[in-house]
Amino acid sequence: MPADLAVIGLGHHGLPLAQAATTAGVDTVGYDTDPRAVTELAAGRSPVDGSLTAAEIRRMLSTGFRPTTDPAELGRVRTAVICAPTPPGPDGALDLTAVTDAARALAARLRPHTTVLLESPVPPGTTEGPLRDILETGSRLRAGRDFHLAYSPGRLDPGSRTHGRTRGLAAIPKVIGGLTPACTESAAAFYGRLTDKVVRARGPREAETVKLLETNFRHVNIALVNEMAVLCHELGVDLWDVIRCAETKPFGFQAFRPGPGVGGHGVPVDTVDGHRPLRLVELASQINERMPAYAVQRAATLLNEHGKSARGARILLLGITYKPDLADRQGSPAEEIARRLMDLGAAVSYHDPYTLDWRVRERPVPRADSLYEAAAHADLTILLQHHRTYDLQGLSVKAQLLLDTRGATPMGAAHRL
Repeated sequence: MPADLAVIGLGHHGLPLAQAATTAGVDTVGYDTDPRAVTELAAGRSPVDGSLTAAEIRRMLSTGFRPTTDPAELGRVRTAVICAPTPPGPDGALDLTAVTDAARALAARLRPHTTVLLESPVPPGTTEGPLRDILETGSRLRAGRDFHLAYSPGRLDPGSRTHGRTRGLAAIPKVIGGLTPACTESAAAFYGRLTDKVVRARGPREAETVKLLETNFRHVNIALVNEMAVLCHELGVDLWDVIRCAETKPFGFQAFRPGPGVGGHGVPVDTVDGHRPLRLVELASQINERMPAYAVQRAATLLNEHGKSARGARILLLGITYKPDLADRQGSPAEEIARRLMDLGAAVSYHDPYTLDWRVRERPVPRADSLYEAAAHADLTILLQHHRTYDLQGLSVKAQLLLDTRGATPMGAAHRL
């Protein structure tokens, strides 16, 4: 059955896009090579943690959304959006394997006049370079003449009350850059059905670099406040009070907050093949990557100051997801922190309302059923993620020793990072 849209890649990015499209009345098919993901979706369940709820998926299915593993469906749409994952490879560069596989599947079935859009994070030059080559070679059609080709950086803030899924994509301006002016206008016509505002970039390279800048901006600023956290602890200064005051400045400042590490799906990119490295981004990555070790060092020091050794200590980790009030653990520092504590000989347990089972080094980590009892029993409780369900005032009373890595506890109720 023909559809208006094919979303290729039904993960953290593709699913919200498919939801926005179906909500806007766009007849949408979702394509993924993972049979398990498609089976879960067809049954009304999310195949990825922290993405759409079961109710949201059932609503999509009821309005005509069709998940499939059949690539033939890709040849029956007017618009195809590639949302394949691009995780970091062993060398730290983005792995484009899933994007190129998706492009080959689409190219074999690409019809004239189709609009092809890429939303996956990629190095600048990917859309008009490798992606275009694969599509043209596989279809024997010419991009910009026989079909439209454009890039649009994915922009979502999972779990955010302001920019989350409440209004979907509609409230978030969509940047687009087409291979030709006609490609840009075709992409604008599509996204204009989903969002309140479309922003036209000069071309696909500019649009790709928007994603690079936005992701690196986040990591560099988090690195700055992480460095400030270490410095302020040494100075005996309350960094969270400093940030609270600084963010009252109505210009020239945007508040970021420190933490035990940086999680999420946005990978900082400090170099593009054949070009000079972004030294500031490289340094920011090094700073952020040191934070789990710093958090463990602070934990061991706190235990020492209270006459206890990390070896044999009972340590409870609170919140192991990368973001509050989400089940998504992508890039969460919790696993590295748990490993380091275990290497020191600590007995590690955890509590997280969104994670019922957690394994570190292929071994199950004990989950606390009764939060207050577990905190009272533990020699040290470490708040890694501040879920709204946590009563931090109550926890600070129950816990023998509480290390707050998020600055979320009331003043004086815990030791802060």
